Amino acid sequence: MQTVKMVVTGPFSAGKTEFIQSVSEIDVVSTERKISSSGERTVKESTTVAMDFGRITVDDDLVLYLFGTPGQKRFDFMWEILSEGMLGFIVMVDSTRPETYREARSILETFRAYAPTPYVVAANKQDKEDAWEIEDMRHALRLDPKVKLLPCIATDRDSVKKVLLELLYSILTEMENGKR
Repeated sequence: MQTVKMVVTGPFSAGKTEFIQSVSEIDVVSTERKISSSGERTVKESTTVAMDFGRITVDDDLVLYLFGTPGQKRFDFMWEILSEGMLGFIVMVDSTRPETYREARSILETFRAYAPTPYVVAANKQDKEDAWEIEDMRHALRLDPKVKLLPCIATDRDSVKKVLLELLYSILTEMENGKR
């Protein structure tokens, strides 16, 4: 049995926890904690403080382990720990919140520095009316045309599976080419 460790990262409230919950065949091990409101407007009521963990069996020979990172900067010490042994990663970006694109780009660069593994960028919330178009997001995120920027709806199992399969194909291609 082959196991593949994938990391799901991105800014706060990009949809990482929902992404993992949509496909995990086990109850997601989650370290969500209530956000204490100190007057500022919050996008959601809880945040991941250490990690989310889920698992999906692709077939008899392959199991994916999904590790979701915290999105808040104050928990970024977990990023390097979670990146150890990963064969690829997904950067989740909220298509409706362009103010998070610079941070998403920074997180992408950080993870590329941890390990030169394949990655894809998932443009989450593509079902929302105010979602940016994929090519506009590519430009705003300064992504090379070769980088896979995939439309995604983190709460939709099929959408999440497509993103995971694209990353898996990239990992397998790299393995076949002898880069890993």
